[in-house]
Amino acid sequence: MITFLLSLVALVFGYFLYGRFVERVFAPDDRVTPAVAKADGLDYIVLPDWKIFMIQFLNIAGTGPIFGAIMGAKFGPVAYLWIVFGCIFAGATHDYLTGMLSMRHGGAGLPELIGHYLGKTTKSVMLVFTVLLLIMVGTVFVYSPAEILHSIGGETLMWVIIIFCYYIIATMLPIDKIIGKVYPLFAFSLLFMAGALMIWLFLHWPTVPELWTNFYNMGAATEPDTWKDAIFPALFITIACGAISGFHATQSPLMARCVKSEKMGRPIFYGAMITEGIVALIWATVSAWFFYGDPAPGYSLIADATAGFHTSAPAVVNLVCNEWLGVAGAVLAMLGVVAAPITSGDTAFRSARLIVAEWLKLNQRPIAKRLIICIPLFAVSIGMLVWQMENPDGFNTIWQYFGWSNQALSVFTLWALTVYLVRHKKVFWITLIPAFFMTTVCSTFLFISKQAFHLPDTLGYPLGGVCLVVAIIWFAVWYKKEMKKQQ
Repeated sequence: MITFLLSLVALVFGYFLYGRFVERVFAPDDRVTPAVAKADGLDYIVLPDWKIFMIQFLNIAGTGPIFGAIMGAKFGPVAYLWIVFGCIFAGATHDYLTGMLSMRHGGAGLPELIGHYLGKTTKSVMLVFTVLLLIMVGTVFVYSPAEILHSIGGETLMWVIIIFCYYIIATMLPIDKIIGKVYPLFAFSLLFMAGALMIWLFLHWPTVPELWTNFYNMGAATEPDTWKDAIFPALFITIACGAISGFHATQSPLMARCVKSEKMGRPIFYGAMITEGIVALIWATVSAWFFYGDPAPGYSLIADATAGFHTSAPAVVNLVCNEWLGVAGAVLAMLGVVAAPITSGDTAFRSARLIVAEWLKLNQRPIAKRLIICIPLFAVSIGMLVWQMENPDGFNTIWQYFGWSNQALSVFTLWALTVYLVRHKKVFWITLIPAFFMTTVCSTFLFISKQAFHLPDTLGYPLGGVCLVVAIIWFAVWYKKEMKKQQ
């Protein structure tokens, strides 16, 4: 618990110290924001700052900081380091600068920003990549809540149809009609659940592994037959939300179109990410108790679920919330594992609609033009969903591809932000170092993962190192040319 307490303090100080430093690097001013200059009553609408924060938090969070932290906690207390350092120096910086840069470019979506700084070819690739990623997000966040609702009553297909109908409505309507009204309530529920669990942890002070006595891959050590993933790079792919997530870069522009003043960027974008990091810390600690407590009382709660590392993240959420928080916990757990992914799914489709509309230069005020974009998006998603439901391991397969794609997207975003900072003569190492690190993580994972090349470690890790060297050389050559241009 000492590790948890120190990590919590570090995140809070990170917001006030490093967050303020990043804000000064960007230098927000009093210029007119897109929410005012391009107000259209649909996507560009001035919303109250507190409401934007709550929507941004729920958009980027969903179940990510819960499920990711539960699975990542199986590596042991080393997960705390990634959540803390990743959130402060990578994730929150990534989210803040993306949101602010979107405002500076008239509310531009991620592919437009990447294309502006990394070139038209990269823009075209990222346009397809981003839209497919968003469709995958919407698809996986249809099936998982539908399965949970099926356990309460009704057929899975019925719940899938209901959730899809909601997605269509939420994607089409103005952002203040459903998202602006319902999201703050769900965000409060997610925060309330995390807060209640944190209070329980402080009151009971359970015995969980500490970083200084367990600085190794506890999963591989305690259950080598079922847990063979290496800390690097698997941990950094498993815990995305709560540390850094490329999906966030697709969501920040949604709220960048609703902010009245640039000076609210740090509490909204940087603050929402730090808050998500705190939620991830809480669930990592809860999971440490569940899997590694002395004794590990979590397993004694499992009656019909499979014990060990096969225990699913939703099962852990339901068991812990019901055991610790009673009836209220059951309700909050349901909101956490059902409502939260649904809300992430609908904003994913909304982001996809806006990105495609921006690319086609298609005015979204007429509802018919919204349908022109939405129908193909939902058709592709339905195709993925049918395949997913017909294949026993379909959900896990799509989720694994999503996990890597998500972090790969953060790599492109970080490089685009680095180019912006260099060209505007600002401190650029704040994104350059995370860009180098995440480039190495994603390339190494691609080489050694069973879902990709699945090369031997003796070959995969050196190739990941080669990618890092190539990235360093590429940046050094580009930077030298850029300095000559500026002179």
